[in-house]
Amino acid sequence: MLPEGLYAITPDWGDTARLVTVTEAILKGGCRILQYRNKATTACHRDEQAAALRGLTRRYGALLIVNDDIELAEACAADGVHLGGEDGDLAEARKRIGPARLLGASCYQSLDLAEAAAGAGADYVAFGSFYASPTKPLAKRADPGLIGTAKARTGLPVCAIGGIDLGNAAPLVAAGANLLAVISAVYNSPDPERASRDFTKLFETHRP
Repeated sequence: MLPEGLYAITPDWGDTARLVTVTEAILKGGCRILQYRNKATTACHRDEQAAALRGLTRRYGALLIVNDDIELAEACAADGVHLGGEDGDLAEARKRIGPARLLGASCYQSLDLAEAAAGAGADYVAFGSFYASPTKPLAKRADPGLIGTAKARTGLPVCAIGGIDLGNAAPLVAAGANLLAVISAVYNSPDPERASRDFTKLFETHRP
């Protein structure tokens, strides 16, 4: 079962101890789904970080999703994998990971991609960027209207991503987003635990 709420995505930090410390604060704040994503380090270092995060998420009863790497997801016994548009065939990924693991798909601004992902066995679809994103500054913008339409067409939970912070997240929750994918607004916060808690509260106060 996919939990609703904050979907924290790790930044490209090389310092594993710092990554674990801040992630633990985010999990203490109520986040129950974490995506490990690091595009700037070695395979060996990713193994180390993923294993550390796997232990942490188990301790807090949270799910661990690995970005774009089925082998790493299997090696660290993650709960699932998330694939972008150029990161492999979703139907093949579903066969590889089996029915028990979660499969997420980036659909950018496309309902067609979302419908195809649902047909391939995805468990949730992600749209973005809804706002200007420091991670992907050139990303095209998605319309919040996509959220409700995608849920109706696919029957899947929808994850919103891209430049989301506590000041602009509420309209996405009100539009029906099941998950808010966030990097900077929690990992760069002076108080990650409180930021996580505040994102979680949005789902109590703005859920349609």
